[in-house]
Amino acid sequence: MAKNYYEITLALAGVCQAAHLVQQLAHHGHCDQQALNVSLSSLLDLSPSSTLAVFGNDEANLRPGLETLLAVFNSSGRQGAGAELTRYTLSLMMLESKLSKNQNALDELGQRIAQLDRQLAHYELMSPTLLSAMAGIYVDVISPLGPRIQVTGSSAMLQNAQLQSKVRASLLAGMRSAVLWRQVGGGRLQLMFSRARLTGEAKKMLDRLMSHSTNC
Repeated sequence: MAKNYYEITLALAGVCQAAHLVQQLAHHGHCDQQALNVSLSSLLDLSPSSTLAVFGNDEANLRPGLETLLAVFNSSGRQGAGAELTRYTLSLMMLESKLSKNQNALDELGQRIAQLDRQLAHYELMSPTLLSAMAGIYVDVISPLGPRIQVTGSSAMLQNAQLQSKVRASLLAGMRSAVLWRQVGGGRLQLMFSRARLTGEAKKMLDRLMSHSTNC
């Protein structure tokens, strides 16, 4: 069956968006709140009507992820911001590969996310309670799959407990998108051999967003 590169690109942009959020939080202590809201919300829609529905049914919600996807594919250096984004993105892909082969971890992940959904009836998505719960899922279920993702940034920022929760919640959202990426037909070979197709799809979406914003 032919690959749907539009859906694969959407899911990959979701992974890249999480990487972008982690980098912003680690270096600056804050991030794009709208992008964070989109990424964290994606954790709670486990029976979406479409790939785009996972991200609020709007390509604009993935603009930072699409821009990061292009930055990752265009990054050639081993140092600096581009290298960090590439490392986070590829690390999430590797963890997802381990998760997909571990039925116990998959079962626990499903149960814990169902609990999150129940907590949402009592707490806001961005509340410290829910962020801490998301971070706990990442620490308990995803992190032990290894290897652990080394987040680099300001040591003062990264010692803040609430910021740590946001970083881990963002990484959990990145795993959600990595799982989705595999579900819609994504694979490691595409990262090596189909970059032109993926960047082409990302550019088309960004061009659409640019034309919408200039026509308003």
